[in-house]
Amino acid sequence: MKQAAREGPAKGWPVLLRLLGGFLRPQAGAVSLVVVLMAVQGAGNLYLPALNASIINNGVLQGDVGYIWRLGGIMLGTVLALGVVSVVTVRWASRAAMRVGADMRTAIYRRVREFSAEEMSKFGISSLVTRNINDVQQVQMFLLMTLTTLVAALIMGVGSVIMAVREGRVLSLLLVVTVPVMALAVTAVIIGMVALFRAIQVKIDRINQLLREQITGARVIRAFLRTRSEQDRFREANVDMTAVTLRAARILSGIMPLLLGIAYLTSVGVIWFGGRLVNEGSLSIGNLSAFLIYIMQILLALGSSVAVVILVPRAVASAERIAQVLTTVPAIADPPRPATRGKPSGAVKFSRVTFGYPGSERPVLRDVSFSLQPGQTTAVVGGTGSGKSTLVNLIPRFLDATGGAVLVNGINVRKQSAAQLRSTIGLVPQAAFLFAGTVASNLRFGSPEATDEELWHALEVAQALDFVASMPGQLDAPIDQGGTNVSGGQRQRLSIARALVRRPRLYLFDDCFSALDTATDARLRAALRAEAEDAAMLVVAQRASTVLQADQIIVLDAGTTAGIGTHPQLLSDCGPYRELVLSQLGEGAIA
Repeated sequence: MKQAAREGPAKGWPVLLRLLGGFLRPQAGAVSLVVVLMAVQGAGNLYLPALNASIINNGVLQGDVGYIWRLGGIMLGTVLALGVVSVVTVRWASRAAMRVGADMRTAIYRRVREFSAEEMSKFGISSLVTRNINDVQQVQMFLLMTLTTLVAALIMGVGSVIMAVREGRVLSLLLVVTVPVMALAVTAVIIGMVALFRAIQVKIDRINQLLREQITGARVIRAFLRTRSEQDRFREANVDMTAVTLRAARILSGIMPLLLGIAYLTSVGVIWFGGRLVNEGSLSIGNLSAFLIYIMQILLALGSSVAVVILVPRAVASAERIAQVLTTVPAIADPPRPATRGKPSGAVKFSRVTFGYPGSERPVLRDVSFSLQPGQTTAVVGGTGSGKSTLVNLIPRFLDATGGAVLVNGINVRKQSAAQLRSTIGLVPQAAFLFAGTVASNLRFGSPEATDEELWHALEVAQALDFVASMPGQLDAPIDQGGTNVSGGQRQRLSIARALVRRPRLYLFDDCFSALDTATDARLRAALRAEAEDAAMLVVAQRASTVLQADQIIVLDAGTTAGIGTHPQLLSDCGPYRELVLSQLGEGAIA
C-alpha cells in the first residue's frame, strides 16, 4: 500500500513561518494596512517625548505659558489621533488573524476528509480534534499578538533607539549593555521552551483520548465496575500534563522579573549619569526628560516583545502539528485524470483481490474473485473476522486492495474519482449512525432534493413508517447526535431508508439487519427486492435466514472464498456453509 503519512517540513521556526506565510497571502491587504497604521502610531509616540522636551526647554524654563498651551494642545490632539489609529489597527489585525485561523481550520478539515483509515489510525481522532481547535488557536493567538504588539514594539524599539541617541549620545551607551542582556535572556528561554510545549500538546491529545473513550464507553466501564481504574488513568494523565505545564510556567515566570530588574537599573543609571551631565551643562533638563522617556519606551517595547515571544514555543509546536496534517498525502486519492463512464449499471467485479492492513502478519482477504450483476442479490456470510466488512469497504474505496482489482460499473475503482464512484452506491454500514437534526435531514443525506413523498416511501420500504409516523413532528422529529434517542433497530431502519432515498444502482448492506426481529427482517427483505429489482445488491449477514433467498451466496472462511453459489448448491458442496445453516436453523433447514 502506498505510504500515506509523510512528515511535514523540518521542525522549528521554518514551519511556523511557512505556515503563516501561506495563509497570510489572502490577507496581504489587511496586514499591509496594519503595518502602515502601526508605523503611524509609532511615529506619533516618538513625536510626543520631543514635544515634551520642547515644552520644558522653551516653555517651562522660559516662562512662556502660551508656548506651553500651544504645544500642549498639539500633544493632546496627537494622543487622541493615536487612540483612533490604535482602535482601527487592532480591529484590522484581529480580522486578519481570525480569518487566518478560520482558513487554517478549513484546510485541516478538508484534508482530514480525504484521509483513509490508515491516516486516521496514525493521527487518532482525539489528536485531530486537538490540532484543529487548540493548535490553531495557539498559532492564531501568536499571529494576533504579532500584528498588534510585536510590530508596534519593533517600530517603537528601533525608533526610540534612534531618538534616544539624538537626544543624548553619551547616555545612549547604556543601551549597548542593556539591550543585548535582555535579548540573550529571552532567546535562552525560547530555546528551552519549544520542547516543553511540544510535550504539552501531546499530553492534551492524551487527555482528549481518555475523555472520549470514557464518555463513549461509559456503559461498559460501569458494567464491569472499572470506574475507579478509569478515574485513576485520567488522574495520571491529568497530573502528568499539569506537571509539565507547571514546569513551563515556572520558567516563564522568571522572565518578567528579570526584564523589569534590568529596566529599573537602566532607569537609575540614566538618572544618575544624566543628572551629572545636566549639572555640567552639557545636557538640558528637557533632553534628559525626553531621553528617559525614550529609554522607557525601548524597555516597554522589549517587554511587549517578551509577551509575544512567550507564545513562540507553543506556536512553533502547534505549527509543526498542523503542518503534519496538511502535508500528509492520503493513501487513497483521486487519480489525476479520472476515467469517464457511461450510464452506471451497478455491476461489481472482484478479480483475485487481496487485502492486508499495514503491519499485519497475514492478509485479511486472499485471492477473492466474484461478480455482482444488476437485478441480483448477493449475500456474504462467514465467521467473525473472515473479512466480510473489509470486502464491503473495498467497493466504495474506503480501503484499497493490496492485490488484484475491484471494478465497479466496469471500471477499476482506482481509476475513478471518489465522488463519481460513490454517487452510484447506497451504503448502510454495520454501525448505524445518525446525525443531530431531524428525521428528514438524516434521510436527505441520501438525496438533498428528495421530496417528503419520497422520504415517506423510503420509510415504508425500510419498515420505519409506523414508528416515524408516531413520533412528535414525524419527519421533523428531532434526532440526537448518533441517534441516541431512538432504538438500535430504529437507527438501522432509518439508515436503510437513507440509502433508499438515493435510489442508487448498487446497494451495500453491511450486516445492518442484525438488530431487527425475524418478522421485520423478512418484510424488509421482501420490500427491498421489489424496490431495487433493477439494482445490484450486496448483503453481509450473520443470520442464515437473511441469505436463503439470495441469487448468489459467497462464503468467506479466514479471508478466502470457501464457496460461491445458491443456498441448495452450497448445502451440498460447502462444508462451512452447511455448518452455519445447521447451527442456526437446525436439521429442518437442511432436510
